[in-house]
Amino acid sequence: MQPHPGLHADWLRPDWDAPGVDAFMTTRAGGVSGGVDAPADQRGLASLNLGRSVGDLPANVVENRRRVAAAIGGTPVFLKQVHGTTVLRLCRAHALPQADPEPADAAISTDPALACAVMVADCLPVLFAGPGVVGAAHAGWRGLAGGVLENTVAAMREATGCAAADLRAWMGACIGPERFEVGADVLQAFGAEPVMRDQPLFRFQPNEQGEPRWRADLYGLARRRLEALGVGAVSGGGWCTRGEPSRFFSFRHERVDGLRSGRMAAVVRLR
Repeated sequence: MQPHPGLHADWLRPDWDAPGVDAFMTTRAGGVSGGVDAPADQRGLASLNLGRSVGDLPANVVENRRRVAAAIGGTPVFLKQVHGTTVLRLCRAHALPQADPEPADAAISTDPALACAVMVADCLPVLFAGPGVVGAAHAGWRGLAGGVLENTVAAMREATGCAAADLRAWMGACIGPERFEVGADVLQAFGAEPVMRDQPLFRFQPNEQGEPRWRADLYGLARRRLEALGVGAVSGGGWCTRGEPSRFFSFRHERVDGLRSGRMAAVVRLR
C-alpha cells in the first residue's frame, strides 16, 4: 500500500493484505491544535485534534481534517457517533458541506472518492477491507456489545455479495486491558456473570474502596466476535491509549487530569 503525500510517520497503518485500499489511524502528531502558545485549557488538544465538540478552535479542526483528507486521497466522511450500532452506506451527498446524515457508528463505502472515518479517544476503531468495499466501525463497549461489528460486516456483504471470509479487519489503538476498568454492567452486556471473578477477557480487580471491578479486554472481545463472523483475517491491536498519553488522545486519561481530550480518526478508502 503506497500512502498519499501527507501521511505522518507516527500514524498507525494496518498490517493487512488488502491491495487497492488505503488506510491509517491518526495519533496526536501532525496537526495545528493546542500548541505552547494556546490557552492552557486547549493544550491537551495538541496537535491533530479532529473533534469539533471538544473546545478546539474551528479553524484548527478544519485544517487538521484537511490534512487527513490529503493523506487518504479522498473525502473522509465523519459520522455523528452515539455509541450505537447503525451503519451508514456512504454516498456523494454525505460529503457535501451542508450534509446532515443520521447518527451512525459505522460506515461502508464502495466509492473510491469517499473514505470511511470513525473518531475515537479510548474506544476501539475497527477498519475493514473487502473486494470492492471498505468499512470502519466505532466499537466502544456499548457498540461492541450491541453488534456494531456484526452490522458492519452484514452491510459490506449486502453491498457487494462477498463472503465474510473475503473480508479483512484491523483493530486500531484503544484503551488496553490493563487500564480499562469496568463494572458489572459491562460484563452483563457481554453475557458474562459478575458472580465469577477472573474470566475470559475480564480480569477481576477491585478498586481502592474494595468495590468489585474488572479489567476488560476490548481487543479480545472484538477479535472473538470477528472470528465468530468468519472474517478472513483479523490483525492489529496491542496499543493502549490511556497508557501512552503523549502519543494518543485518551478521554479517560485527560478527564482525570482535568484537560480536554481531542479525537483521533481511523480512515479507510478504496484506491
